[in-house]
Amino acid sequence: MMSPSPSLGSPNNLLLREMKSEERGLYLIHLLLTCANHVAAGNLENANTTLEQISLLASPDGDTMQRIAAYFMESLADRILKTWPGIHRALNSTRMTMLSEEILVQKLFFELFPFLKVAFVLTNQAIIEAMEGEKMIHIIDLNAAEAAQWIALLQVLSARPEGPPHLRITGVHQKKEILDQVAHRLIEEAEKLDIPFQFNPVVSKLENLDFDKLRVKTGEALAISSILQLHSLLAWDDEAMQRKSPLLLKSSNGIHLQRVLPMSQSTLGDFLEKDMVNGYTPSPDSTSSSPVSLTTSNSMNMESFLNALWGLSPKVMVVTEQDCNHNGPTLMDRLLEALYSYAALFDCLESTVSRTSLERLRVEKMLFGEEIKNIISCEGSERKERHEKLEKWFQRFDLAGFGNVSLSYFGMLQARRFLQSYGCEGYRMRDENGCVLICWQDRPMFSISAWRSRK
Repeated sequence: MMSPSPSLGSPNNLLLREMKSEERGLYLIHLLLTCANHVAAGNLENANTTLEQISLLASPDGDTMQRIAAYFMESLADRILKTWPGIHRALNSTRMTMLSEEILVQKLFFELFPFLKVAFVLTNQAIIEAMEGEKMIHIIDLNAAEAAQWIALLQVLSARPEGPPHLRITGVHQKKEILDQVAHRLIEEAEKLDIPFQFNPVVSKLENLDFDKLRVKTGEALAISSILQLHSLLAWDDEAMQRKSPLLLKSSNGIHLQRVLPMSQSTLGDFLEKDMVNGYTPSPDSTSSSPVSLTTSNSMNMESFLNALWGLSPKVMVVTEQDCNHNGPTLMDRLLEALYSYAALFDCLESTVSRTSLERLRVEKMLFGEEIKNIISCEGSERKERHEKLEKWFQRFDLAGFGNVSLSYFGMLQARRFLQSYGCEGYRMRDENGCVLICWQDRPMFSISAWRSRK
C-alpha cells in the first residue's frame, strides 16, 4: 500500500487519480479504516493526512465506492471537529434544513426503493386480519409522515361486505405541518369512500410521547404501526447506562477486523472482504476521542416505552426496522457494519438510477449521508441511528411481554408479487420465523414483524 502523503501535488497523488475502479475502491476502504483508527486513537495529524488522501479519490457523483467514501470521510471529519465543540457549533450555526426538503427526501426514498411500500403492504394486511369483524378500530401510527399507507387501508376497509368500520388514526410526528398534510389527505379520502373517520394528531418526539394523548378508549380494537422509529429510543438506554457507569462503554473495545461479514456479490462487498484480510490494528480505546453527551433527561428509554405499548393491549403491533447492526460500542465496530449496509443501499441505486440523477444525489446526501454521520460522528443521546438486527428485537419484545404473530401467507404473497413487479432482480424477500426480511441480493436490509400483548 502507498503511504499517505500530505503533498496533494505529488507523483503519488497523480497515480491515485489514474487508479482503476477496483484498485481505487480497495484503497479507499484501506484509507477509511486507517483514518478511523487514527480518529479513535486521537492521532489528529495522521487523521488529517489520511482525510486529504481520501478527498482525492472520493466523489459524491462517482462510482458506488467513491460516493460512499465521500460521506464516511465527511462523518470522520465531523467527529474530529466535535473535539472542539466551539468550532463545531460555529461551523454548523447557520445550517438548517427546510421542511419542504425533509418531505422531498422522504418522498424520494419512498419512490426510489421498494422497502417502505412492502412494509405498508405487510403492515396493512396484518392489521386487516387482526381486525376482522371489528366495528371500532383505532390505529396508532408512531411515524405519521406518509398518508399512502392508510389511504390503501381505507380503500380495503370500504369494500368490507358488512360495511366499513369506524376508523380512528392517531398520528405521532414531531412536525405539526406534516401531520396537517397527512390529516387533510386521509379525511378527504375517507369522505370520498364514505367511511366514518377521525384523525387524532399528536405533535411529539417519540421519546417524549405522552401516552394519555393517544386517547385509547375501551371498546376499540387497537393496532400499532411503527416504521423505522423504535431504534432511536436506544439512545436513551445508552445515556442511562453512562450515568450509572461512565466506564462501562470502555470495557469492550476489542474488534476482530479479520472477520468476514456476509454480503451480496456486489463489487463493494468484494472490496470489503478483500480488505478485511489486511489485519488492521484497532486503537486500544476507540471511544475516547469523541465527547459523550452527559445531559440528564427524563426521556423514555426502550424498556419503559415498550412496557407502555404493552399496557395499551394492542390486538396487533407491526414493526419495521433496518436490519443492520449499527449500535456497536466502538467507532470501528459501527464503521465496518455501516460500510457493509450502506454499500448495499448505494448499490441498489447504482443498479436502478443514473449516476447523474439529482434525485439519487439528494437521497444519498440528505438521507443516507446524514444517517452515516449520526452513526459515525455522534455518541450518547445524540446518536439516534442505532439500527439492530431482528433477533435483538425478538429479545426486547419478548422481555416486554409481547408474543410474535406470524405474518400470513397471503400477506407475504402480496408483498412478494409487488417486489417481483418492481423490475429489479436484486431485491428479494425472506421468511424468517414468521417475519419478513427484505434483502438486496442476499443481504437483509429491513425487517418486518408482528406482535401482540401476552396477557
